[in-house]
Amino acid sequence: MGSRLGVSTEKLEALHDYAKSPLFSDAEKVALEYADAITETRRDVDDELFAELTMIIAWENASSRFNRAFRIPSQGFWKP
Repeated sequence: MGSRLGVSTEKLEALHDYAKSPLFSDAEKVALEYADAITETRRDVDDELFAELTMIIAWENASSRFNRAFRIPSQGFWKP
C-alpha cells in the first residue's frame, strides 16, 4: 500500500531501522516511534515522546493556518 501512496521501496525496506535511517525526517521518526510505543504492549508512551509529538503536531497545525491566512499555496505534499 505504501508504494501506491508514493513511498519508495527503499524507504519501506528501511522501516525496520527508521531511527537510524537518513531516509526519514525527524518528524517521521517521532511519529514512527510513537506508533511503536502505542503498538507494543510492554511499552508506555513516556512524557517526553508525548510532548515531542504534540509539539510537532501543533507546529504543523499552526503553519497550515498561517499559510492559509497569508494565502501561501499548498506544496502538494498531501492530496485527498
